[in-house]
Amino acid sequence: LKQWDTVSSIEGVHDFCDRCRAGEEPRSAVTLFAFDDYFPAVATTDLLARVADVLCSKPSELAFYPVPKLNIRRVGDHEASSALRASELGDGTLEVREPEEAVDWVRLMRRTPALLDTMNAKIVANAKQGVYDGCKEAVRLALELAPAA
Repeated sequence: LKQWDTVSSIEGVHDFCDRCRAGEEPRSAVTLFAFDDYFPAVATTDLLARVADVLCSKPSELAFYPVPKLNIRRVGDHEASSALRASELGDGTLEVREPEEAVDWVRLMRRTPALLDTMNAKIVANAKQGVYDGCKEAVRLALELAPAA
C-alpha cells in the first residue's frame, strides 16, 4: 500500500468514489484531493462525503457535513465556531492546531474504533433531528416567502 496518492481531476474523484462504493479499499493510506479550479473542489466534497470514513479539513462550512471530521488549523478566526459546533454535535473534533496533534488523532481513530462509531451514531441521531437540513430549510423558506408567480 502506497503512503499517499493524489487525485487532481473530477474524473479521478468519480473513479475513487465508484471503487469505494464497490467495496474496494483506497490504493493508498492517504488520498489528497487537490485542484487548480474551484468547481471540482466543491463537487469533490459533496461526492466524498458519501464514501469517506473521516473528513480532514479546516473547519469552514465543511464542519456542517454529516461525516466524521478531524478539524485541522483554521484559516480565519471566523472558522473557530465551526469546529466548536462539530464538537458539540459529537460528529467532529475541536480544532487541531498542530500537525503532531492531527497525527495523534488519526492514531486514536485507528486504535479506538469506538470513537468513529460514536461520531457516526451522533450523525444518525443528528440527521433524525434535522441538524443537517439547513439548505433544505433555506429553500423551503425562500419558496414560502417568494411571491406567487
